[in-house]
Parts: sequence; structure tokens; C-alpha cells
Amino acid sequence: MSETIAVLGGGPAGLGAALALGQQHRDVVLFEAGPRLGGLAASLEVGGQRVDIGSHRLHPSTSPHTLRLLRGLLGDDLQKRTRNGRIRLFDRWLGFPLTGSDLVRSLPPTFLARAGASAARAAVRPTSDATFADYVTTGLGAVMGEEFYFPYARKMWGIEPDQIAGEQARRRISAGSPAKLAKKIWSGGNTSAGFDYFYYPAGGFGRLCEALAAECERVGVDIRLEEPVQRLSETPTGYDVESLQSKLPAGTVLSTVPLPILNQALGRPPSLSHLSYRAMIVVYVVVAAAQYTPFDAHYLPGAYTPITRISEPKNYRTPTKNWPDPTDVTVLCAELPCDPSDPIWRASDHDLQQVVAQTLARSGLPAAQIVDTTVLRKRQAYPIYPLDFRAQLEPTLEFLQRQRRLLTFGRQGLFAHDNTHHALDMAWAAASVVNADGTIRGAEWSRFLERFAAHVVSD
Repeated sequence: MSETIAVLGGGPAGLGAALALGQQHRDVVLFEAGPRLGGLAASLEVGGQRVDIGSHRLHPSTSPHTLRLLRGLLGDDLQKRTRNGRIRLFDRWLGFPLTGSDLVRSLPPTFLARAGASAARAAVRPTSDATFADYVTTGLGAVMGEEFYFPYARKMWGIEPDQIAGEQARRRISAGSPAKLAKKIWSGGNTSAGFDYFYYPAGGFGRLCEALAAECERVGVDIRLEEPVQRLSETPTGYDVESLQSKLPAGTVLSTVPLPILNQALGRPPSLSHLSYRAMIVVYVVVAAAQYTPFDAHYLPGAYTPITRISEPKNYRTPTKNWPDPTDVTVLCAELPCDPSDPIWRASDHDLQQVVAQTLARSGLPAAQIVDTTVLRKRQAYPIYPLDFRAQLEPTLEFLQRQRRLLTFGRQGLFAHDNTHHALDMAWAAASVVNADGTIRGAEWSRFLERFAAHVVSD
């Protein structure tokens, strides 16, 4: 009989690993601290329709294995959709992802000339990735940094670009040189480039995790909601996994929870207390219209609003008989990064609704008849990489890599900027390195970690 495996966290990474192990006929118990599964990839109901926690897509770079599995679980409900986003630059709207023809047609000629000259100067100078500012300035030119990337970085992470580690730029900016940027924008209409389509399930992005959870239960995984793990006590054969409700002897622990929480459960000194996270307020406004605009998302990098993106969940999918959308209202989802110490974190729903309404007006978007507002707050939405982040992160990761029966992975478990398809790739890898006796094949896992470190976020 194989050892029990405890999986901590019910987001995509935890559910994926639990399912893969359950399919191997392993004894798996999954602990989720909250009342629902999915983490930041969950869906909820607002205004009679399913909405996501921010804007989510399953990107074309998703592995064939993952796509086959999800298609098997969701069938035709996993829809292939054409991207139809916009970005606000220089008080005008451009299609997003950016295309070369749109840039040439829509942006001021003076900006294009300045950006081109700046990029040309950067191309003949030594590159540097010491800071976010260095990565952008020496890769794409100072003008691109000043006009686009730096205002966005200040909104997204709350610190100056020259105080952000270059690793944050590498993981977030896929086109880090003029040649790569040109290739990306001029192939924007090419389906094979993966720019103009995505996958999304009828009924909301959270259906991915809901389908994984249903399949987990079908293969015998024990899923325990609202049961946060308080303590992990090492034993000669694994760990005692203790929550307020139970104590489970486990041969192996696979953790996807935030590293500070795992560190605390292991009883280690609070050496991770300085790991930085950016919080996010998600403001859902219900609009009295069948559709607000035909666009799926509006990207707002400018400093005139604290909001970074406004999406319309209805436009991400085609309704089905089993997953209809209301025809008299639509919902706009506004994402607002901040810190819990900021006054806006404590703002009332009415005040946040006003922030959304003002942003719509200042962005040149149509006036909206808002009939209701729902607000969601998430404290650990985005990892922040200040210049010294490695000094905080690496000692704990090195300690965890030495453990024979414990793995940490996933977006929160590796303090990484990753998409859902990255999290699922990690899940399959984690499940594949657990031996029958519960020990971990450490050398094989180290090779996986090297591959994970090369992930770049798809927007």
C-alpha cells in the first residue's frame, strides 16, 4: 500500500498534481484553506453571470498534453476564441496584442521616430539586466521605458523601475529587444505565432479548476475545503499534517501555498517575512446593457488611473444552453493593484465604483449605467522582486530542495510569475517525481526547476 500524499492548496497546480497522482491510484488528500477551489483562477457569480478574478485565458502555448486533458474534461465547452483587446496609449486606442500596422497607423510619428532612435542606440550598447529599468532601457530603449513600461511597472508593483530586479522584467516582457519586438508585432495576425487566439471555457475560467476537481473526486482524491494546514511535523516516514480539524500522517507533502505560509507551518524562523506581494482589488460593476463594448479587455498602462485593466467576461466566451449569460446586463471587471497599507484598500464599494466610472470617462470609453458593484480583495496577487529578493527567497528554496518528502511548486509555491498552463506543467512534473515509498527524485526535480525558471508570462 502506498503512502498517503498530502497536497496543500486547491489552485490549478494543486488540483493538477492531485489528479495526476490519483490517476496513478495513489492515496491523495488535498487541503484548501478557502471555501472554494481555484485560487486566483476561480470564478464567482456577479450580476447573474460568472466572472473571473481578473482577466484569465488559456494561452496557445499550453502543452498538447494539458489541452488534451482539459478537452476531455470540458468537451466543446472549451472554446477557441479570437483575441479582441485594446490598449490605451497617447490618449488613443490600439489593438492588443500590438501589431505593426496599428502602431504605424495610430501612434504619433514623433513618438515612433523617438522610439526608433532610442532602440537603435540601445542596440549598439552593452545590455544589462540588473534592474527592471536597465532591462528595458538597454533592450528596447529609454523611450519605450518612459512612455510605456515604467508607468505600468509603478502601477503594477508599487516601486520605481530602478528598484525592481531585472528578473521581474525578464519574466514579464517576452520581447526584450527591438528584433524580438518587431517579430512579435509584425506577426500579430499569424495564428501560428499564438497571438490572436486563446482557449476559454463556457461558464468562466474557473470551470477549468472545477473540472479538474470533479475528476479528482472521481479517481478518489479526498478534497477538504476550509481546512488550512497549521503545522507540518516531520516524522521518520514523512509528515504529520495538522489542521484545526484533523491530523493526517502523510508520506509526502506537495505544497502550492505561499512560501511564507509553508515556512510558518514547518516551524522555521520567519526568514521570509520580507518577501513582497502586491495586493489587488477587483471591482465588478454591473452595467445595464447586453454588452458594454465588443472588446474582451482594455489595458490601461497610464498613470492617470490606478486601474491596470478592465475586462468584460461575457466577451471571452460564447454562451451555451448549460452556461447562459444574462441578456439584460453585463459585468465589467476592473483590476486595481495596491498595497494593504494604501488608503484605497479600505475604500468603500461606492468610492471604488466611482474610480471605475472616472477611469471609463478619462479613457474615452462609453458612459456606463452602473446598477450594482461587488468588490473582491486579494492580499497576495503578484510577487514583487525588489533588488534584494533573491537574498530572501533562495535560502528557503534551497532548504526545501534538500527535503526527501516535500516539494513546493506552482505560482505561489515558487514565488513566480506564471500562467495557468505553467502551473499545470509544474503539477504534472511534481506528480511524476514521487516514488512509491513517498520519497522525491531530487535530481530529476532540480532539472524541472531549471526549466520552470525560464517561464515568461503570456499576456
